[in-house]
Amino acid sequence: MKRRDFVAGAALGLATLTAGRPAGAAGRDQKYRVAVIGRTGKGNYGHGLDVVWNDIEQAQVVAVADADPKGLAAAAQRLKAPRTYADYRQMLDKERPQIVSVAPRWLDCHREMVLACAEHGCHVFLEKPMCPDLEQADEMVAAFEKRNLKLAIAHQTRYSPALAHAKKALADGLLGDLLELRGRGKEDARAGGEDLMVLGTHIMDLMRFFAGDPQWCAAQVRANGRPVTKADVREGAEGIGPLAGDEIHAMYRFGGITMGYFSTHHARHGAAARYGLEIRGSKGLLTTTTGAFPEVWFVEDPSWQPGRSKAPWKRITSQGIDRPEPIADPNHHHGNRLLALDLIQAIETGRQPQGSMYDGRAALEMILAVYESHRQNAPVPLPLPHRKHPLTLFS
Repeated sequence: MKRRDFVAGAALGLATLTAGRPAGAAGRDQKYRVAVIGRTGKGNYGHGLDVVWNDIEQAQVVAVADADPKGLAAAAQRLKAPRTYADYRQMLDKERPQIVSVAPRWLDCHREMVLACAEHGCHVFLEKPMCPDLEQADEMVAAFEKRNLKLAIAHQTRYSPALAHAKKALADGLLGDLLELRGRGKEDARAGGEDLMVLGTHIMDLMRFFAGDPQWCAAQVRANGRPVTKADVREGAEGIGPLAGDEIHAMYRFGGITMGYFSTHHARHGAAARYGLEIRGSKGLLTTTTGAFPEVWFVEDPSWQPGRSKAPWKRITSQGIDRPEPIADPNHHHGNRLLALDLIQAIETGRQPQGSMYDGRAALEMILAVYESHRQNAPVPLPLPHRKHPLTLFS
């Protein structure tokens, strides 16, 4: 099977699109007008949110915007964009695209760019995390709800065919009762607050993917071995917003008896090796990395000690349980393609993208609940009643 053919087929059966298309959808024989917003030197073009459209037959890049002249020229060549703009607002005014990639990785520009897209009636493919705080997230969601627009966030693992097989298997009782979800960040130089925000967003999104919405969070944030205070709050790199801590431990209550845990610290050994999620059930356990084609393994052993029980580990691939993976060298482009195709189908059918603005906001809320619980020194309910960033509320 050819790689391109497989990825196209895996993208939720998008070969046949609906005939009755809502406003903002391209006609049968027309391609979606796509524009790209980048910001060279301050988030660039994210993890390939620009070039993905070169490989989408239903779309055509009509323009790219970047305030940096060299970055703009390079992007135009890379995307074969016929028109370029230093000002993305001018691009939106003149080009009237239907879909926009808001590609910069830095968060400080997401709100402004996304709201401008909403004002111009554009659907959006947005780099993760969504934004620095819940006030901004609420504003973005309201703007898109008002205009019935779709926003897809780049949580690629949500789009994984292997994860879809895993979720169905868990629903069918593969692991019995879902008891624990355990995630860790990369625990590299970003360990603590930055790890929680930048990599933790994927883990939080995965927890919700398997267990639904959490009910409360209890957490502690530490710096140099002691609980953080107002004096430890710092401005994060790459427009992240306020951060604190080099060691974080969080606990979440999901439905029924399911609990979730997330931790990050400056690892002495094995930085990045433990990044991912482990799901423990009454009949066995499952582990997964992140990305559209993650490593997903499970073992049917209620003791969670396969060395003792001799139970074999089995892999779940994009083809299903214990089947070979046809994608030999998956990368971000494969995941972005799945995401872009799903966004088009969401526009066509009126449903939400698999990784919607609501999912992006919920993952951010789980992250910020960590700081709010630490600030109050108590468990906090979810959704959070306060929408300001908790680290700005320290007394």
